[in-house]
This record gives sequence, C-alpha cells and structure tokens, in this order.
Amino acid sequence: MDRNVRWLGLGAVVRAGGLSLITPYYVLYLRNVLHLGYAEIGVLAVVVAAPPLAVISFAGLLVDRAGRRPVLRIALLSEALAILATAAAMQARSLPGVIGAVATVGLAGSIAGPALSAYVADFAEGSERTRAFTWLRIGWNVGFSVGVLSGGSLIGLFGFSEVGFVAGAALLVSAGLLLVVLDPSGYDLARAAGKPRPTGGTGTGLIASLRTVARDRVFLALCLSVAVADLAVQQWSPILPLYANTVLGIPYAILGVALALNGVLVVVAQAPTTQLAIGHRHTSVLALGVLLYVAGFLLLALVALLPALVLGIFFGSVVVLTMGENVLSIPTTTLPSNLAPAAEIGAYNGAFFAIIGIGQTLATPLGGAVLAATSSPVVTWGVLMVPAVPALVLLGLYVRPRIDRRADRA
Repeated sequence: MDRNVRWLGLGAVVRAGGLSLITPYYVLYLRNVLHLGYAEIGVLAVVVAAPPLAVISFAGLLVDRAGRRPVLRIALLSEALAILATAAAMQARSLPGVIGAVATVGLAGSIAGPALSAYVADFAEGSERTRAFTWLRIGWNVGFSVGVLSGGSLIGLFGFSEVGFVAGAALLVSAGLLLVVLDPSGYDLARAAGKPRPTGGTGTGLIASLRTVARDRVFLALCLSVAVADLAVQQWSPILPLYANTVLGIPYAILGVALALNGVLVVVAQAPTTQLAIGHRHTSVLALGVLLYVAGFLLLALVALLPALVLGIFFGSVVVLTMGENVLSIPTTTLPSNLAPAAEIGAYNGAFFAIIGIGQTLATPLGGAVLAATSSPVVTWGVLMVPAVPALVLLGLYVRPRIDRRADRA
C-alpha cells in the first residue's frame, strides 16, 4: 500500500482521537449543562449540519480544480481551530458560540471528506482502493476508541471545555504531521505543472461537472437510497448516546466504554470484513449493512421486556450496530469513486456526501421528535427504523439492476 495512504491512516488515529474526545458528547453538553429539550436539540442539529451540507458539493468541485492535497491541508487545520473554538464557547457557556463552532467543525470536515476520498483514489484502484479505505477506517477507529473512552471519563472529572482544549491540541498535532509528510498525488502534480484538467465527458468547467453528475441517474438513485437509509442509520449518533444517557440512565463513563467498544470492534473486525466483501457486489454489501443497523436498533426495544438487562442489551446493540457500520462503510467509501469518471472523482464524492448529508441532517431532528413524543422503546425504535424499508426497495429494484457490474464489484 502506498506510503501516503499509510500516513493518512496514522494521521487518522490522532485526528479521530481528538474529535471523539468531545464531539460525541456535545449534545449531552446541550442537554445536561445548558438544559435544552430533545426537540430543541434536534432543531439545533439541523442548524449545525446546514453549513456543511451547503458547501460539500462545492468542495468536491474545488478538489478537482485546486488539487487534493492543498484542500485537505487547509480543511484539517481549520477543523483543529474549530474544536478549540468549541472548547472556548463551552467554557463561556455560550449556546450560539457552541453551535457556531460545532458547525464550523462539520464544515471543515465536509471539505476534507471529498479531498481525502479523491486523494486516496489517486493512489489506489480496484480492490486495492477498497483495502486503502479500510486502512483509513481502521486508523480512524483506533483513535475513536481511545478518544471516546478517554472523553467519557475525563468529561466527568474535568468538564467539557477542558477536554475540548485537549482535543484541539491533538488535532493541531495531526494536521501538522500531515502537512509535512503527504506527497502530492499525480493529479496534484499535473495541476501544479499547468496541465489541463482531463475532461469527464462533457467538458472541463464547473457547469460541465455538474451536468455530468446530474445526468448519471443510477448514481443519483444510489445517493437517494443511502440518504433515505441514513434517516434510520444515523440514529447512531448523536441520538443513541443521548437516549442511553438520559432515558436509560447510563453514565458518561459507561457510555464512553460502549463507544470505545465500537471503535475496538472496527479495528479488530474491519479488515476481515472487507476481505470477505472482496469480489461481492457493493450493492449487496450496502443492503446487508443497513439491515444490520436496523437489527441493532430494534434490539433496544427489548429494554421494555427485560429492564433488568439494560446494560447487556445496550452493549449487545452496540456490537450489532458496529458490524453494520463495518459492512456499510465498504460501499459508501468506495462506490462513489468507482462510478465517477477519472476527472470527476471529487465532484462525485462531493455530490454523494451532499445528498446523503440531507438524510444525516434530518435524522437527528427526527430522532429528537420521536424521543420527545414517546418513552416506549418499542415505539421509539420501531418508528425510527421505518425509512430503511423504502431505501432498500429503491436499492434493490432500481439501482442494483442498472449499475455497472465492474464498478459494483468490491
């Protein structure tokens, strides 16, 4: 595997560790420190997600024109500074400051996403590309495990803002490391040398790129399918931690252990899961991932029948959800690049993230509204899993029969 991909995997350890020290817990800050209601938190989640959603398609177009590495560098540095701003706003107990800073973290991450995907795609093709994204995911989850476990313990001891400042320092280290060690990709070198950008089939301008994406109905249907599925899937964060802490009464430290278990299972199981997926169709893997998420969330409904086993059921749910995450990550990280013309990888990834971001954005207010409306675990998780049904129907009946089989092969 290319050394730059390996460096990104190592950098992801530090980056994920820094982000997961504080970002999984910010909704608990809103609830437990600022005393906001579930519905209010859901509305604010839309406010936080709106700026990233508005710029992510532009980010993909920018990556194809300004280059992968330059955009990635700026985005990672901005992300680190935004986490420091989040910590400062928490210290001042400023709701507008916290919301603005967290939105900026998401904004920087949304720009980094297409840049990272396109950068990796420049260095790997075919099954090697699938393995490269797996390497990054493993590195990310090593950091995530350490971060959430430490965050859950340290927040209880020192407070939200203090942990946030530590998180920002860790991210500055990660961004500085990657600023130094990453090489420009072949695409970056060509752009720096002034060579014309290769055409994606309809021209080289912004409108041509948008037209190329807009005419790819199978790709857009895939995006829509994942976006609708995300209304169910994205109840994982932040609704599940919020539900576990405020409804099930699970303390920060135990919640941190559960989230760390999620990261450890990714580290242990992601590579074997990816290897098992090699040779199978990405659309089949995607459907299996969604079904595992549904099973993991519905498992929480057993709390109503077996209240004495709350911790066991919660940890069992985390295990099943993590396996769904492992499976689902394979097609969602790889398939957009596989479907894109060589000159439009950034544009396709930007469009993919933008469209599925709509589902991710709406998932939190949906979850908040359901939590506010009912205390029944059966009703809560039964209602929240309904969107998975039309998503799987669209994927199976429209996308799978029409998608290019070579691009659909993991």
